[in-house]
Amino acid sequence: MTETLGDWTWSASDQQLTLEISSESHFSTLDGVWTLTDFNVLLDGLSSRRLSDVLAQADASVACELKLADGRAIRIVGGFVDAQTANGIVLDSERQARGRTDQPGPALVPVYQPIFSLNTGKIVGFEALARWPSTEPERTREDREQRFDDKALASNMLILASDALRQWREIPGQRGLFMHVNLTSRDLVDTSLVDLVAALTAGHGLDHGILKLELTEQAALRDSAQAISTANALRDVGASLVLDDFGSGHSSFLWLADLQADSLKVDSDLVARLANPRMRTILESVCLLARRLGMKTTAEGVEDRSVLPVLLDLGFDYAQGYGLGHPLTQAETLDLLTTQS
Repeated sequence: MTETLGDWTWSASDQQLTLEISSESHFSTLDGVWTLTDFNVLLDGLSSRRLSDVLAQADASVACELKLADGRAIRIVGGFVDAQTANGIVLDSERQARGRTDQPGPALVPVYQPIFSLNTGKIVGFEALARWPSTEPERTREDREQRFDDKALASNMLILASDALRQWREIPGQRGLFMHVNLTSRDLVDTSLVDLVAALTAGHGLDHGILKLELTEQAALRDSAQAISTANALRDVGASLVLDDFGSGHSSFLWLADLQADSLKVDSDLVARLANPRMRTILESVCLLARRLGMKTTAEGVEDRSVLPVLLDLGFDYAQGYGLGHPLTQAETLDLLTTQS
């Protein structure tokens, strides 16, 4: 689990670093206004130089891992708002390194399933998925979501996926890559996630809309007013919104009207019925509706490459599924993208 500890602000004109950390946190001793010289005393030598270099460069983004002299670790993420001022959030890297021992169930690691453009046939993005260790017994999707429907999973996946995306976008020809990350019902009523997404977007220099957050209407219906408010706030700070499992719920069109989403993913059960002429008509209508609303469309659960021309003809923009590519580790994805470029 990665925890947000508080906020930080850097004033270059005063050479002061302000940390606002809760008195209840085990990092509360870091709270206060520090000169850089004084704060560097709290860090190990390498981290001290790293922080000084990052703040001196005044780049748009700041993402810096800092090891304290006592062995603990934090991460500051954010960016410069002008030449003299930077701000963002402070994360507990020590807690992330310890894993999820304070949470039910096993630690999870992210894997990344490729999303393909139907126009070019190339990988244009990925969906970050949680993988259970091979020693963990199989569980249904509902069981997994029930056990891990918490902020720890979403924040951890967001941080790791953003780190991976930043690395991949540095590969020549891969600047346009995007990343999907799933949010649960509990995430949609947790407004602190907005600060994390804002800091990650700024800290990694991600273009507006590159980080795509997948939402299901079933999750949002638990508290639709709060869910829509949080979702729109996430969009305002740089993320884009994806309606997931479209076509599997009971009020999809109300969800479409109320939420300013940028794209939708058509449920795999619908895509699996492409052989049915009536289903093809339905899917074509969904794609047309999405296009008129300024939204992109993704076909989920594609198991057979032979249907790709049909999906393109129906108006889909993207496709995803085991028939196109299995989830990969971060290192495997890096190799794949390097080859593709």
